[in-house]
Amino acid sequence: MSAVIADPARRRRAVVRAVLAWYAENARDLPWRGPEVTPWQVMVSEFMLQQTPVERVLLPWRAWVERWPSPAALAAAPSGEAVRAWGRLGYPRRALRLHQAAVAITERFDGQVPADREALLSLPGVGSYTAAAIASFAHGRREVVLDTNVRRVLSRVDVGLAQPTPSPGVAELARAVDFVPAAPARAARWAVASMELGALVCVARTPRCGLCPVQDQCAWRAAGYPPATGAPRRGQSYDGTDRQCRGRLLAVLRSSDGPVAADELAAAWPDAGQRERCLASLVADGLLVTTADGRAALPH
Repeated sequence: MSAVIADPARRRRAVVRAVLAWYAENARDLPWRGPEVTPWQVMVSEFMLQQTPVERVLLPWRAWVERWPSPAALAAAPSGEAVRAWGRLGYPRRALRLHQAAVAITERFDGQVPADREALLSLPGVGSYTAAAIASFAHGRREVVLDTNVRRVLSRVDVGLAQPTPSPGVAELARAVDFVPAAPARAARWAVASMELGALVCVARTPRCGLCPVQDQCAWRAAGYPPATGAPRRGQSYDGTDRQCRGRLLAVLRSSDGPVAADELAAAWPDAGQRERCLASLVADGLLVTTADGRAALPH
């Protein structure tokens, strides 16, 4: 077992080198990582991967980029078709935001996904993480791409804590910046490599520390793997929730070629009060519209 390098800067460089070498040998062959992938295809993957496992995204991503290979292609389609094509990925507002972003890219950026972070942040549905990820993964820019996996890796390796705080603070962001290599191409590689390490090895539960390329430099390992403090994080229930109800109602709309009558929606969710509440929320979110005769339909 090697000693932990005392000098912080040298230690960070050693961690980056080791993680990049590990990634070169162990990276998953994901379709949105190929050299021929366009910035738009990367952007679609980032929207789909929000709160959704990679395995559930693979087939919808392929179908989506074949049907709409550019922002202009999606912008020309009705927004309801984007919601329909989203299928069972969950959180369907992402489909609506992606359609809105495609319209904005077509109208304001000549149909090209911008590389500048501030321009990306001006697009619907693009927050700080998504903007950094697109700038890094699609355009090779030097960005701090700080998702849950990366935060966990840095929390353990650099700080010695089993889990990061619920949201990143100023100190955490500063530490993350210190790890990012100066060269943009190497920084982009570090972003995806550290994320992959958190997804495959430095996982939340039962981490595979014996396979970790930076185990000898890990502050958490050196401290004897102290457990996380504070209340355990509880997963959200799904059965019977408004989210499940909304999903059932949208499934009926997606499977229909036209407006849907009230009795069809009632068959999908018998609790009238909850059903009406969820229908109202879907209208408010722009995910469905009501026709003059009171039926429901996907937006045009």
